[in-house]
Amino acid sequence: MNAPFPLPAPSAGLTALAAATAPDLLLLAAVLLPLALAAAALHPRARGAIPRLMAYAPLPALLAALLVPAGRSVLVSPDPFRLTLALDAPGALLLGGAAVLWMTAGAYARAYLKADPARGAFAVWWLLTMAGSFAVFLVADVASFYLAYALVSFSAFGLAAHDDTRQARRAGDLYLALTVLGEAFLIAAFVMLASGAPEANPLIRDAVATLPAAPWQGAIVALLLLGFTLKMGLFPLHVWMPLAHAVAPVPGSAALSGVVVKAGVIGLVRFLPEGVPLPGWGEGLVAAGLFTAFYGVAVGLTQRHPKWALAYSTVSQMGVVGVVLGAGLAAGDAAAPLLAAFYAVNHMLLKGAMFLAVGIAMGGPRGRMGPVLAVTALAGLSLAGLPFTGGALAKYAIKGPVGEGMAGLLLTLSAAGTTALMARYVLLLARAGGGAGKAEGAPAGLLLPWALLSAAALAWPFVLFTAATGAPLGAAFTAAALAKGLWPVALGLALAGLFHRLAPPVPEIPAGDILAIAVRARPLAARAMAAAVRADEMLRRWPVAGLALAGLALALAAALAAKAGVTFPARAPW
Repeated sequence: MNAPFPLPAPSAGLTALAAATAPDLLLLAAVLLPLALAAAALHPRARGAIPRLMAYAPLPALLAALLVPAGRSVLVSPDPFRLTLALDAPGALLLGGAAVLWMTAGAYARAYLKADPARGAFAVWWLLTMAGSFAVFLVADVASFYLAYALVSFSAFGLAAHDDTRQARRAGDLYLALTVLGEAFLIAAFVMLASGAPEANPLIRDAVATLPAAPWQGAIVALLLLGFTLKMGLFPLHVWMPLAHAVAPVPGSAALSGVVVKAGVIGLVRFLPEGVPLPGWGEGLVAAGLFTAFYGVAVGLTQRHPKWALAYSTVSQMGVVGVVLGAGLAAGDAAAPLLAAFYAVNHMLLKGAMFLAVGIAMGGPRGRMGPVLAVTALAGLSLAGLPFTGGALAKYAIKGPVGEGMAGLLLTLSAAGTTALMARYVLLLARAGGGAGKAEGAPAGLLLPWALLSAAALAWPFVLFTAATGAPLGAAFTAAALAKGLWPVALGLALAGLFHRLAPPVPEIPAGDILAIAVRARPLAARAMAAAVRADEMLRRWPVAGLALAGLALALAAALAAKAGVTFPARAPW
């Protein structure tokens, strides 16, 4: 599923880098500028200025996504430490969307954390996560991808655990544990994948080309799916996401939900084979994605905080992306990765804007949130696929790979669930104000970045639709397409209204859901363990052990006799 690049030969090496053109320099600067700013924070005199520069660090990445032609590549370092940057169509979509989110959320974070004494440390984690997220969309060799993936994964810990409360430390520890687990899956897959290539650090496209005939194909695909779907948040590997969102600062949540989870998406796009059907694995990914899509909605509807509802919405939406990629893998559809990336960019921008709206709501008075609520409600309906919105274009785009069968029907029904969950989120947002006594509204430093991101989120799909799908814009607005997009939204709104009117006493499922259930079951497990210990102590007593051994010997003798066909007379012959 990785598009081919016209990559330079390894011998080009530093000579190619010395002769780099403006497009090459933009690709390099996209990763190097945030890294350089993070390194500058080590100097005490520069540290105070770093938070003010966060919004400008993504500018080279945005320019690269807009100006660098697809297929451009640059060999930064020759063998044996090959580092190759390249831009293909899915990477360009995700890079551009991520740059817009990092810019607006960075400006938002400056105002949001203005009084936070640890804002300098947050800025460093922010910049490192940004650099890693840009790098995963750009690197084209296996080792560099792993390093970039590790950078975005581990740096995001600083965004989740920034507040340093007990809950934040717990969420951060869980995130780190699952990140290490995911990295272990991936490094095992990469080692097995690279073993079939003639070079120690092959290009991703060359390594993936060996996958269909690899002797360990099943193990490699399984490890890739486990590692990347853990980052995406597919069930049951999703538990880190709602816990991280519950404790992260609002701009950190926007980055985690909007950008960090897309590292898993680009991983599947890059490392699953293109045009080679793997029906069993593809159908398994479709099933996992469909279950995740409905599960995220079901748990999200029970939440009582808008951030947590959004976190479970992200779980659900990544399930939708998993369905698209799984359907493409099952059929060997080479168009599926680009369409999945288009859908993921739509989610990235919309979800980022909706998270930033939470900070505005919590910082302002109740009753004065009308414009923010109206725009956010439109963003939520766009995410669900309301006709004439960018979300409708995204929903239309993914119909091709998924088809009109049962998977397509269930995916359409999941849009009704998304609508109901977005209605729940807007209701929670309206209740999240600072209180009637709080007269001042949210500061302009929060409102302006949110407004810019919201505008980009609503408009961006219209700009990208034809390039991503190859279809004219009007194809998504035919009568048939509008009818298919309208009824799930109408059904979802009706369900949300019914749910709100009846107000059923549904208990809130704690963030982390299955993990919380496991924690609550700990006393039962402890009692079972204690019973096992007591049973072991009893069995180790000589009389009991002797009787048990004699019983086992008799049972074994009877079983052997039965197998040999030996019969015993019903009574003594005398």
